[in-house]
Amino acid sequence: MSKTDNNNAPCHRLEHASTPGKATVLAIGKAFPSQLIPQEYLVEGYIRDTKCQDVSIKEKLERLCKTTTVKTRYTVMCKEILDKYPELATEGSSTIKQRLEIANPAVVEMALQASLACIKEWGRPATDITHIIYVSSSEIRLPGGDLYLASELGLRNDVNRVMLYFLGCYGGVTGLRVAKDIAENNPGSRILLTTSETTILGFRPPNKARPYDLVGAALFGDGAAATIIGTDPITGKESPFMELNYAVQQFLPGTQNVIDGCLTEEGINFKLGRDLPQKIEDNIEAFCRKLMSKAGLTEFNDLFWAVHPGGPAILNRLENSLKLKEGKLECSRRALKDYGNVSSNTIFYVMEYMREELKKEGGEEWGMALAFGPGITFEGILLRSL
Repeated sequence: MSKTDNNNAPCHRLEHASTPGKATVLAIGKAFPSQLIPQEYLVEGYIRDTKCQDVSIKEKLERLCKTTTVKTRYTVMCKEILDKYPELATEGSSTIKQRLEIANPAVVEMALQASLACIKEWGRPATDITHIIYVSSSEIRLPGGDLYLASELGLRNDVNRVMLYFLGCYGGVTGLRVAKDIAENNPGSRILLTTSETTILGFRPPNKARPYDLVGAALFGDGAAATIIGTDPITGKESPFMELNYAVQQFLPGTQNVIDGCLTEEGINFKLGRDLPQKIEDNIEAFCRKLMSKAGLTEFNDLFWAVHPGGPAILNRLENSLKLKEGKLECSRRALKDYGNVSSNTIFYVMEYMREELKKEGGEEWGMALAFGPGITFEGILLRSL
């Protein structure tokens, strides 16, 4: 059973009225597997579980665990799974079948719990959901998890379903962009957007030929998130807290090999180029200005920032490049510290922290949601706090 969390936010007075016809975020929820791993215990557990005898690998992983700034993470992987599937920790084993036996139901279960928490906060019946967008890079099957989730939630059998598979870390913001388009082109619709991820497909013993495996072990976690999107919120029944004002996706030509993922018989293998933070830094200002121009905004420090925390290096580069004031990326750093990089989910953990910040006196009206992933793909949404 997953651990769930939501704030049960009551209806509240809107500081800024929502724009008629514009998509708004009406509720948010999250869920996690039951196993919580403090970062200080990760190294010993990982080295023990993978039967690694190389002291230099252990020392490198210890250094990485400190530099990631992660303090806690949730994982599906646990002793019971390794006892049942010891081949997952054996180099070169053909284990994709076993990995999917674990991942497919685990991903849907987390998505289910996050969705239930979100629907509870929303306050309307699940049968009022007209569309479902299901985002994951952690399961593979036909039919997909979107169908299983719709059935488990008791949604109508004519609910419109969209699956977004294997987008990686920018998938959550892509989901928001697609939900925005659906909501604004289907008046009265209510879209359940859910993201769910596990590292089961990528778990393997360390190997010096695959240095990024250690980065993944030190940085990534598991979990799920859900949000309800719709236009023209019903006064007294719905509590919008953020407006999705304008959305842009862009890829950087010639960078498709910087983040490289390949599905093999052993699971997913990732390669991450060292130049990723620099590529983001070189292109992020022009991308942000394109979004900001839609509302006549020019000053980066006049905005609130909800940035996918791919890692501390990316946050630091973005902060320096845009000359952001100290604390502007605090919600992103806090999500990274508390949950690790949970791929497509993480932007929603950042947004939930941001919701609390924006309730404080003097909170900014306009903001930016950003995520980066394979392509290299930039995904951004100009937000407006309500």
